[in-house]
Amino acid sequence: MADQAKRQPDAKRQADRLTRAEERRLSILAAARERADEDGWASVTTRHLAEAIGYSQPVLYGHFPGGKSEIMLTIALDGFVDLRDRCRSAVAGKVGEQAIAAVAHSYLEFADEHPAVYEAMFRQPIDARFAEEGNETQLREAFDALADVIGDAIGTEVFWGALHGIVLLERAGRMRLQDRDRRIEALSTRFASRAD
Repeated sequence: MADQAKRQPDAKRQADRLTRAEERRLSILAAARERADEDGWASVTTRHLAEAIGYSQPVLYGHFPGGKSEIMLTIALDGFVDLRDRCRSAVAGKVGEQAIAAVAHSYLEFADEHPAVYEAMFRQPIDARFAEEGNETQLREAFDALADVIGDAIGTEVFWGALHGIVLLERAGRMRLQDRDRRIEALSTRFASRAD
């Protein structure tokens, strides 16, 4: 009986320790996203992050041994999960051209709302295996969320490329934002006609 009573506090301490560790990990990721959103990824340093969360750099490296690159990879993979969920939710109950338009709107809105995450996903050097068999589940499932409405892998890559191009060109001021709906309509019409 005494052994059981002793184990319970030990188990609680262990659970509390794990909870605190996860809270620190999430704080590091939140601080990185916030700094990147404000000043770009170049401004995100392990020194800044350690200061932002109130811990030393060794604590940060204890959570992310790969430093900034591992933090960016984690944020990017989380971004793919978010993108997947948004696209699947947007498609609910829609088919054909409507489903394609819903996914396109969802994708572009994600990029607008999370510019630093989007940059980590698609523009920063991260150690993710794009377009490879057995790649990260998060990448595969985000791709599949697009493929579910397009139908085939090559068509999905072209659709994804078009959406990515729209993101970059709108951000650069090369495409007028107010014409986005017309671009999505044109994309949806073309890709829906391929499926027929």
